[in-house]
Amino acid sequence: MEPILQIQHVSIDFTQYTGRKGLKKQRLQVIRDLSLTICPGQVVAVVGASGSGKSLLAHGILHILPYNSHMEGEILYDGVPLTETRAKQLRGQEIVLIPQGVTYLDPLMKVGPQIRKGRNDAAARAASREALARYGLAPETEELYPFELSGGMARRVLIATAVVEHPRLVIADEPTPGLDMTSARRILSHLREIADEGAGILLITHDLEQALAVADRVVVFYAGETIEEAAVTDFSELSKLRHPFTKALWRAMPQHGFQPISGAQPYPGTVEKGCPFVDSCVDCVDKCRLVENIPLREVRGGWVRCLQAERPSRRESTTPGEEALP
Repeated sequence: MEPILQIQHVSIDFTQYTGRKGLKKQRLQVIRDLSLTICPGQVVAVVGASGSGKSLLAHGILHILPYNSHMEGEILYDGVPLTETRAKQLRGQEIVLIPQGVTYLDPLMKVGPQIRKGRNDAAARAASREALARYGLAPETEELYPFELSGGMARRVLIATAVVEHPRLVIADEPTPGLDMTSARRILSHLREIADEGAGILLITHDLEQALAVADRVVVFYAGETIEEAAVTDFSELSKLRHPFTKALWRAMPQHGFQPISGAQPYPGTVEKGCPFVDSCVDCVDKCRLVENIPLREVRGGWVRCLQAERPSRRESTTPGEEALP
């Protein structure tokens, strides 16, 4: 099956001015060497903490990055480079964004015209009401302003606005913040339905549990880097995972005991060399700190950016009740 989207070795950095007088120019790299592929009918989840650079990935694909940004690498859509001009032509049609905030809805425009994108013909009205009905919203919702919607309704309106044109690629950037578990699961099930109809879905989220509920593959982000890509089935057992941070996420899930780790994620662009996870990793060696670049490589059917991925973890090898070596 030919991929809908291929991201190959993409890096994004920003030009900043620092120093006491703001005259010192520097480039801050926020995403480094990112690669992933999405095929028709597939949900690929990008999972990472806030500040890891996930949302910039969505903006990079759509070519809506800020003016002081610079992107390297290649993005292919249907095997053809997705240039800024081509992305502009496809945005809102074949490629759509479900954004984080409901503030993306125009507060001065009723819901119906926003879904129809200004069209008012019979076909557009029928498609609008069909999209609303699909997500459990009555036809009368068309006549409401965004401030008259509940949080869950606004989220569903955003999805209806995105999918009314039957897109081939949907980028869902944190589509469930602030929602209760029932509403969040309903939104995620809608995304799964869209994929099952043949679209490709890129789900960007900080919630691993939600990602595992709908995704086919999970890409784990840490400090602006892809550190692991694994099938959802790999998360059924700790031993199937490869990177220490991915294993830490697994242990931190409620069903696995909320086991914390020490340290904090470094801000993207502040790690000049070595693995950004070294300060929290019990398995690191000197080379992990000193190597200039750790490549993403294939290990046991998945991809990982770790020098120790093929060795047993010291934390996993301890007996119950015994602490791992420092």
